[in-house]
Amino acid sequence: MTFEEKLEQYAELAVKVGVNIQKGQYLLINTTTDTLEFTRIVVKKAYEAGAGRVQVNLTDPEITRSFYELGDEEEFSKFPKWTVAQRHELIERKGALLWIDAEDPDLLAGIPSSRISAQEKASGTALVRYRKAIMNDEIAWSIIAVPSKKWAAKVFSDLPESEQMPALWEAIFKTVRIGEGEAVSNWQQHIETLHDRAGQLNNMKLAKLHYKAPGTDLTIELPKKHLWISGSSKTPQGTTFIANMPTEEVFTLPAKYGVNGVVSNTKPLAYQGNIIDNFSLTFEKGRIVEARAEVGNELLQELITQDEGSSYLGEVALVPHRSPISQSGVLYYNTLFDENASNHLAIGEAYPTCFEGGQDLEEGQLESLGINVSITHVDFMVGSDEMDIDGILPDGTVQPIFRKGNWAF
Repeated sequence: MTFEEKLEQYAELAVKVGVNIQKGQYLLINTTTDTLEFTRIVVKKAYEAGAGRVQVNLTDPEITRSFYELGDEEEFSKFPKWTVAQRHELIERKGALLWIDAEDPDLLAGIPSSRISAQEKASGTALVRYRKAIMNDEIAWSIIAVPSKKWAAKVFSDLPESEQMPALWEAIFKTVRIGEGEAVSNWQQHIETLHDRAGQLNNMKLAKLHYKAPGTDLTIELPKKHLWISGSSKTPQGTTFIANMPTEEVFTLPAKYGVNGVVSNTKPLAYQGNIIDNFSLTFEKGRIVEARAEVGNELLQELITQDEGSSYLGEVALVPHRSPISQSGVLYYNTLFDENASNHLAIGEAYPTCFEGGQDLEEGQLESLGINVSITHVDFMVGSDEMDIDGILPDGTVQPIFRKGNWAF
């Protein structure tokens, strides 16, 4: 299969499986100027699949950097109303959203963390309705990625410059099962496997999870009505979609006040154009009471104080160490990929879809049930081949879930 054929297949996969575009549906694509050539192919595939209108929002890394470097201080606590209006129209039209990511992990390195945090908080507050629609699967949405020169140079710094972009393209193709036969059918089989694993966990009716690894000794309580789900979701109209491509995880939500102990990261966290690494979080009754990072500590402190919910967990995700991305040995410095190579947790908002009837509940009702609400949701990686996880049943029986980083059942 030629490179051009792989591009065509990837674009088709994003349209037909990722967002699963429907006849006459509105599609919004958020991406950067680094992806323009590929985005044009996606737009063509979307119209061929029946999309009514495709709108592309393009940002440029250098322009973004200029805003954070030179923008007026007051602007970081504001967010454009026209962007909010566009997202609201997307929801009202029952449209679909596709992110095509090509972000430089070091884009905002050296920018004051207070500016990054203020803008993140402003956008999170302004886009509450939109964020809820995403978290509740009200619309079909998906995130994919393509290389940019700076990202490729970060991942494959040991290669000559001329080989870095091709190497990252091939690595991405492999993670999304491009070049291994018919991609759409491959994905259908893959999602079915993840769905079966989630079903096994749901049948266990676990009360707690206990994580043990170097630097980690953490207990996470699970709500009685928690649900384990896979990367395949469904809108109220019955349209299935894949939120993350690639995806290797099954995940659920924790009981907000039931997290105790300490956890250490095992892969760098690329957050808002910066790297946070070598950090540990200590929890008491769900709340982060201590956080320390050797790299990016100031930004970590800003992250966990965005609002009340940003000092609690919102997601528990299981990924075996033998997953294809982990076994590749590639460190992507991109959460979309690195979280699918490792068990991970998320700071902030919980997915209501991981709780029986959660999609029908208001924020106050979710909070009263011990389900975390926040303006942020940030995944960080904690898994390794040294991690053991025990499931604890309501009667205290211990069920091995992971041993040495892999499934134990």
